[in-house]
Amino acid sequence: MKKNKTPRTGRNHKRLMIVSRLLFIIYLGFTLYFMFFSERMGRSVCDSYRYNLEPFVEIKRFYSLLGSDMTLTAYINLFGNVLCFIPFGIFLPAVGRHFKSFVRVTILTALFSLFIESIQLYFKVGIFDVDDLMLNTLGGMAGYVMYKIYAVIRYGKFWNYIEE
Repeated sequence: MKKNKTPRTGRNHKRLMIVSRLLFIIYLGFTLYFMFFSERMGRSVCDSYRYNLEPFVEIKRFYSLLGSDMTLTAYINLFGNVLCFIPFGIFLPAVGRHFKSFVRVTILTALFSLFIESIQLYFKVGIFDVDDLMLNTLGGMAGYVMYKIYAVIRYGKFWNYIEE
């Protein structure tokens, strides 16, 4: 009698976990590098603390720039923050069974984003922006949804993955 393999058993699953964890570490390294050290991202050390604690101020400002000379800058700010955190939402549930919940992934994405924004504030690199926190968290949530869609397509067990 042939046993049905679940996504959590077998040699392939162990390999997938190792590869996922390795890719997650590489992703974190690249993210931290681009957030703090990349000159191409316009990162420079300032003399004063720069921050925005009012929600939607920067989002509205960049949205108003769409269609102007600053369209590329607006797209990079609005969509770059979301796109940068999609892999976080994909990798996190792939690296461990404790991270398969939508709520946990959302909270951990928000905490990782808060960590990055706080480090930027502390070292006066970039701007601590509550809008970035929201956009980054949205990206992690979108990544989680993509992960779940893949799981349903791959394993065909919708209800088993919704409850995790």
